[in-house]
Amino acid sequence: MQRVRQLWIRFFGRRSGSVRPPTRLIVGLGNPGSKYQATRHNIGFRIVEMLADRHHGEWHHDKSLEARISFVEIAGEVCLLIKPQTFMNRSGATLVAALERWPELRPETDLLIVYDDLDLPTGRIRIRPGGGGGGHRGIGDILLELDSKKIPRLRFGVGHPGSADEVIDWVLEPFAFEEESALLPDALARAADAIETTIHDGLVPAMGQFNSIS
Repeated sequence: MQRVRQLWIRFFGRRSGSVRPPTRLIVGLGNPGSKYQATRHNIGFRIVEMLADRHHGEWHHDKSLEARISFVEIAGEVCLLIKPQTFMNRSGATLVAALERWPELRPETDLLIVYDDLDLPTGRIRIRPGGGGGGHRGIGDILLELDSKKIPRLRFGVGHPGSADEVIDWVLEPFAFEEESALLPDALARAADAIETTIHDGLVPAMGQFNSIS
């Protein structure tokens, strides 16, 4: 209870009216509900959950954002970790609501979207300052709603089934046992490291450090 009180004071102040606004939004994409929890498509959720664990964040539901959120402090920045609960193809609604609440935040510098990528081998990371949606409905909806491609993102590879006809089933299935036990623990930790480096050192240094790791 004391720990929760300390976190509340750190991020919200001693009075409910003295809210400290976030300086960064880190958004992990996925689908809500236990049936999707371990799927490839929900790797974005798992990465921001790891960050929350590292930095002693507490999750709660924010009705107006339609999201689970957790305030944490990373490298002196007040970061809001977000897991939209809108289902993947409506992820943009949460971002629109967040930017309306905190209009001082700039999408091209203060957002980082974390999501799965079929075109990367499982566990591979790619950090980019912007780009298209690449067929991913979550980031695609965000780009549409924000009317910009200049949205920083971290893509986490989940591999490809080899056939376009199998893609939907592939991303909605769990990782193979061997991947889950031998590969993902280090890869998820590396993704969390990459986000921390992005916040501490900037996007370009993080790209140089993590994009080349296979």
